Amino acid sequence: MYTLWIANKNYSSWSLRPWVLMRALGIAFQEQLRPFGEAGEGSGFRDFSPSGKVPCLHDGAAVVWDSLAIAEYLAERHSGVWPADPLARAWARCVAAEMHSGFGALRNICSMNCGVRVRLHEQSDALKADLARLEELWVEGMVRHGGPWLGGAGFGAVDAFFAPVAFRIRTYDLPLGLTARAYADRLLALPAMQEWYEAALAETWRDIPHEEEIPLVGVLMEDVRAV
Repeated sequence: MYTLWIANKNYSSWSLRPWVLMRALGIAFQEQLRPFGEAGEGSGFRDFSPSGKVPCLHDGAAVVWDSLAIAEYLAERHSGVWPADPLARAWARCVAAEMHSGFGALRNICSMNCGVRVRLHEQSDALKADLARLEELWVEGMVRHGGPWLGGAGFGAVDAFFAPVAFRIRTYDLPLGLTARAYADRLLALPAMQEWYEAALAETWRDIPHEEEIPLVGVLMEDVRAV
């Protein structure tokens, strides 16, 4: 059985991607969670991850790190990770890769913190540009492939790569059009996403660097996490 190493569910957007993909597709795995607050980033994860980062998938002698590499590794062994149609599959891979390497303003200003609600001080031009591109991609996916997911009828890796964005949209109340908002709500309603969210709220760990980001970007309006 696979072993998937992750960090705090409240904060770790990278961990969420393969976790929700595997859970939604019914790919069995054992979860190993090591909090940021206990181990720290970088060298604290080197005993199970060559890069010192999460997520990291172990499959016997195979060790696969980086969320996109994990998705591709799983795609070689399981159906449904990418769309079956070649054109839809190529599009989905491009969009997932764009999310993997881009959207810097969205990542830096609106870091994933599932259990809080924050009112941003302002929306920079860079953040607005990222949100516009996000909406463009989501609407394009629905128009091209018919929904309800970006690659068509089935949830797959391209959706998993945007799963952390759905949490960011709720945390920071980010503005979106009707089609994009409906897609974000669909992600949040996915049973695997609800399972992750409930576990995130139950965590009592607090990672100081993540918490210190909140007043820099906005005003904390609500904290619904366990004390």
